[in-house]
Amino acid sequence: MRLIKSFQYAIQGILYCFRTQQNFKIHILGFIFLVVSAYYFQFEKWEFIVCLILSALVFFAELVNTAIESLVDLTTKEFSELAKVAKDCAAGAVLVLAFTSVCVWSIIVYGKI
Repeated sequence: MRLIKSFQYAIQGILYCFRTQQNFKIHILGFIFLVVSAYYFQFEKWEFIVCLILSALVFFAELVNTAIESLVDLTTKEFSELAKVAKDCAAGAVLVLAFTSVCVWSIIVYGKI
């Protein structure tokens, strides 16, 4: 029963992120685009696996970013330079992963055309 509850909590977290975070929805659209383009350009199995891993990392980073932002908001209501740094760095981590994912996808597609 506890195992089922833990999965339910995890799914609730993912759904919360989907409902409240615009960038999470953008990442989902990007993932759909990736799957369609991988089929169209006939990615090799290993190329698709690399893209899947990078996509999972982007989703992971967005979820962690949302958790960090929520924790910061919970701990302080007034402006704090350290709170800003925490939020900006978490958002930056997502951006680095997303940019890397797009670069890897671009390199794979460039090799196909």
